[in-house]
Amino acid sequence: MRTIIPLTDGWLFTKAEQDGVPAYAPGADWTAVTVPHTWNKFDGQDGGSDYYRGACWYVRKFDLGEQPEGALTYVQFHGAANVAEAYVNGVKVAEHKGGFSTFRADITSTLIPGENVLAVKVSNEERSDVYPQMADFTFYGGLYRPVELVTVPAAHFDLDYFAGPGVTVSSKPHLGPDSDGHATIDARAYVTGAEEGDFVNFQVTDEMGVEVAGASAVAGPDVRVAIDLPDAHLWQGVEDPYLYTVTATLMRHNEVLDEVEVHHGVREFRMDPQQGFFLNGRLTPLRGVSRHQDRLGKGNALSLEDHIEDAYMIKELGANTVRLAHYQQAQEFYDLCDMLGLVVWAEIPFISRMNEDPAAHEDCRQQMTELIVQSFNHPSIVTWGISNEILIGGDSEQLVANLKDLNELCHKLDPTRVTTMAQVSNTPKDSEHNQITDILSYNHYFGWYGGKLEDNEEWLDEFHAMHPDRATGISEYGCEGIISYHSDNPQCGDYSEEYQAIYHEHMARIIEERPWLWATHVWNMFDFGCDSRDEGGVKGRNNKGLVTIDRKIKKDSFYVYQAYWSHEPMIHIASKRYALRAADRIAVKVYSNADSVELLVDGEPFASLTAHRVFEFKDVPLKDGATVIEAHATGSDGTALSDTATFTKVAEPYAPYTFVDPDGGAGVANWFDDVNLDTVKEDAPIDPSKYSVKDIINDVLENKEASRILANVASGLSGMRLKASMFGMMGTSTVEELFGKMGGMSGKPIDEEELKKKMAYANAELQKIAK
Repeated sequence: MRTIIPLTDGWLFTKAEQDGVPAYAPGADWTAVTVPHTWNKFDGQDGGSDYYRGACWYVRKFDLGEQPEGALTYVQFHGAANVAEAYVNGVKVAEHKGGFSTFRADITSTLIPGENVLAVKVSNEERSDVYPQMADFTFYGGLYRPVELVTVPAAHFDLDYFAGPGVTVSSKPHLGPDSDGHATIDARAYVTGAEEGDFVNFQVTDEMGVEVAGASAVAGPDVRVAIDLPDAHLWQGVEDPYLYTVTATLMRHNEVLDEVEVHHGVREFRMDPQQGFFLNGRLTPLRGVSRHQDRLGKGNALSLEDHIEDAYMIKELGANTVRLAHYQQAQEFYDLCDMLGLVVWAEIPFISRMNEDPAAHEDCRQQMTELIVQSFNHPSIVTWGISNEILIGGDSEQLVANLKDLNELCHKLDPTRVTTMAQVSNTPKDSEHNQITDILSYNHYFGWYGGKLEDNEEWLDEFHAMHPDRATGISEYGCEGIISYHSDNPQCGDYSEEYQAIYHEHMARIIEERPWLWATHVWNMFDFGCDSRDEGGVKGRNNKGLVTIDRKIKKDSFYVYQAYWSHEPMIHIASKRYALRAADRIAVKVYSNADSVELLVDGEPFASLTAHRVFEFKDVPLKDGATVIEAHATGSDGTALSDTATFTKVAEPYAPYTFVDPDGGAGVANWFDDVNLDTVKEDAPIDPSKYSVKDIINDVLENKEASRILANVASGLSGMRLKASMFGMMGTSTVEELFGKMGGMSGKPIDEEELKKKMAYANAELQKIAK
């Protein structure tokens, strides 16, 4: 039988360069660590765009003891970011590119009796042939997911094909008015080393462990059986995430050689462009969030308990879908989505910019293949995402060809699911990119980076009318919310908790009014690490989460969605952290999924309101000192609901509630509008002692004045209000290279001559600033 030995403790780690493959020899340069481990858990979240990106070594001793004759041993890595080489007793056994998928190596021939040494070189250095190339998050390095030794007999379910499970299970429920209630399960097994007479037994058990169906077949490289499942209990998402267990057993005479268990949900789905997402024939609008896999002080080296907490918090929100961005995530998290009924968008890190290196596309193909092969059995996954905002780095015929190739690869590997992509907001509505995948979604930040909140529904309705045959969703939307900033008059760009809540109130409402959106995903469920960012005085972090990066605080915007999406009765008074008020009367906002809410002030009834999800009480009086506010309601099931907040009246506004940007804020979206570009010299000589468009982004960011020019160039080209710090992720590109490719990012055509003139003007402005 198969045995699995976790390699958690006993590792030594070093950043020091090694002369050859290191032995297990503790010394001054080595630190004892446990795996999962990342070397960027602190510097990847503290800002400055200076976290360590390099090659590091891990070494560990192990002793397997006596093994059965003919047994094979594999070392299994569930994630090593972003490139890894593995050695056993000094012999190279594996090299893997891509930091988010499982890979294995057969190490049997390298083993010696007694003590063996496993050495792993891991690097998160920038490379032209490995994705992600450029993205708005920290590229943590390390053995950040578990490492294991797997021992199997010579005959076993395949372990070599892109580190898949060796068994796949899919099904087709019999639906419709004349249905018999059955389902047909398509079970396949891929057996290595089978002998004549070996066979594979498939057993299907229900959630009580009772066998309800099964089949057997002769073992071989590709075993396939159709299993009839009577009275099929459907996997109905969060409403009823029912899972069967399909156990594939490889047998020889009366002996079990190998066994693989698959938790399987029977379901079918479709996306209707005019109606929305259907699960098992029932309209089920997908409304949820995106998730990054990191935490404060841990980076991406998460425990199973971390994954469980995240999944249950998403469920608590009331979401029924999650976009697992922007890369393959831990199999444990897909398992949790299966169990909780969260419908999943899974994707690869083909993000922001294509590298023209042909090896980079091969890496894309490999990461897509690994994602699909390793994750095929999860009923929660309904779509494979082939790219995210890939037009940020510019368009080309090669990019289109690569995207089409990825789309075809997905359908070849998995004909049971659809493909999708997340478009950058300013992708033209009539772009050919919108016709590549089966369905699509857009990332929109109207009301944060540019435009007004109402632009969201206007754009959606226009696109829907233009493409009535395309199932469309919103793959990202959000705005920064920092819980220490508050305002009675919240405005876009003030980072206040109140503006973030207003933004999401608007988005939750317009999304509810458009059930035809196949899926919508808030950006983001949790704040996450991005070492290049400096937003609202918080360095190294994207603050768009509904929950803080440490998972300790649910922001008010969390409760906006809970009121809209959760079926559990709830009530929440907003702005509790805005406790000090320099006013005689204030507005009090309450979120609830009840029909009406009553407000009490210091125990006395104040007012009762009937509204939909958002209840705003005006002119609530504050007495000198502290005033206690209570909100009461009755849930749809009769549950008594209540929440309490205390506000203290003060003489003057509390200054720390307002963020004052030392850099002057975001760039000017119409920066080029008042410039006569015809008067700009395009061939002016460059003074190297001053900044120019030939300088790399990181160098420009070191100077405040030059950074302002950078922000204005970016904002002027895109039509959005962007901060210079956001471009730290592109730090090794020159200003010219970066914005030359982004010339059409406003969504409006721009000719080469106009772009040259704008770059010349930007260069002239930079040339006024001495280095």
